[in-house]
Amino acid sequence: MNTSTLSTLAQNNNRKSILVVDDYLPTRNLVVEALDQSGSYEISEAADGTEALQLFKRRPYDMVISDVMMPIMGGMELLATIREMKTSTAVIMITAHPAPELTVSAMKQGAVDFLKKPFNIDDLLFKVNLYLHDSEASKCGGEENESRGLQAKKEQLSLQSYIYDEIERADGHQGEIFQTVVELALQIVEGESCALYLYDEKSREFYLQVARSNNGTARQNAIPFVASIFSEVVAKRAALIINSDGDPLIDPSLICAPLMIRDNVLGVLSVRKKRGTGVFTKNELHNVSSLSKRASLNLENNVLYESVYANLLDTFKSLVASIQMRDHYTEQHCQRVADLSARLAQECNCSPGDIESLRIAAAIHDVGKIAWPDNILLKADRLSDEEYLIVKNHPQVGERILRPVLLLDREKEITLCHHERWDGKGYPAGLSGLQIPLLARIVAIADSFDAMTNNRPYRKALSYEVSIEELKKNRNTQFDGAIVDAFVNRVLLNQ
Repeated sequence: MNTSTLSTLAQNNNRKSILVVDDYLPTRNLVVEALDQSGSYEISEAADGTEALQLFKRRPYDMVISDVMMPIMGGMELLATIREMKTSTAVIMITAHPAPELTVSAMKQGAVDFLKKPFNIDDLLFKVNLYLHDSEASKCGGEENESRGLQAKKEQLSLQSYIYDEIERADGHQGEIFQTVVELALQIVEGESCALYLYDEKSREFYLQVARSNNGTARQNAIPFVASIFSEVVAKRAALIINSDGDPLIDPSLICAPLMIRDNVLGVLSVRKKRGTGVFTKNELHNVSSLSKRASLNLENNVLYESVYANLLDTFKSLVASIQMRDHYTEQHCQRVADLSARLAQECNCSPGDIESLRIAAAIHDVGKIAWPDNILLKADRLSDEEYLIVKNHPQVGERILRPVLLLDREKEITLCHHERWDGKGYPAGLSGLQIPLLARIVAIADSFDAMTNNRPYRKALSYEVSIEELKKNRNTQFDGAIVDAFVNRVLLNQ
């Protein structure tokens, strides 16, 4: 046997074995092909848990990648059976419907990770390499160490990853983050009930924000108020375990963890253990502490973002107000356009995020008018061609004013495009039809209607009836016809 053959055999012996289990052939093929391209793995396939176990009994695998929902034997039953065999196999679960309870249950049974379909194949490959690398490193410590220490480490890493992902997904207002934190706390430590209180540093009082029991219903008294314990958490700025088999407020065990923003206590998260399941462990304390710290970071980022955002908007609204000092119409016009645009966006089934961007953009859409001289801004006669060119520049001027602000990308786009026309005869870029952003098309209609129905230096206000007819007359020429119909038939009729 030559040196080359020996090298190849040694290389094959070092290759990790992976079993891919999924009844849906396209997904199984995708995973197998991606793993096969690396040349680092010996790969086997199975269409359900029963077939996977038959293969598994012939030889142990370093990793199993399994779907959850399969005929005959599903992924959860397969996972439980593999763990009963006391193997060191890393198991990654995949599902299209990752209910939180299912995810937590899988991780507690020893799954190292849980991916949602459709998943990024690069993410899967990264995690395969990560967990198999950990498995290889653990062999230096012996099989017993691997089966206990590494498995615990894998489960802990998986749970931490799940906590981080769930908190990241709660990217809405503070109330949504509070709800997510309480629900996660119940799941990760088998809590009987959980509540989150906000802390008022001046009065040193706690105010209930969210309360949940283990059946998912909100109960104001899910965890009664325990002032001395909460005060200790605030003083120590650290999570605590309190055990008692006689105190009905604690029985059997309570974890209280602080929510912090810049070293100040924002609130306290309090979880009570299910009766009959013993007391909380140090590991569970660590998990709740990790949850509160991750939530605190997101809340701090939200507060910082909202503060910066509010300051920027106040600055731009001040610019609009400075125009009002010269032309009383402008600021009131912007506010009316913001209100009309938001209502029209709702009728167009825009998302809450779109509607918020629209409110902001409409409130400052005429900020570019700050560059107009008084002889144009207040002129009662017809504008000259030269003056009209200056007027037509205000969307670009407004966009340039907003340009340095990274937080206002969509608002900049709306400001720049709110005078474009459906037929392509608008300004500044001559966009047409669907080239014009939807939110800018909405503002264009609200802007025009409000301009027509209010007094201007150069003309008196038109009646609602005349203004509506103008909008209809310009359907699919100046304006998007479908949005005009929504505005006339639903927004104005519901005023």
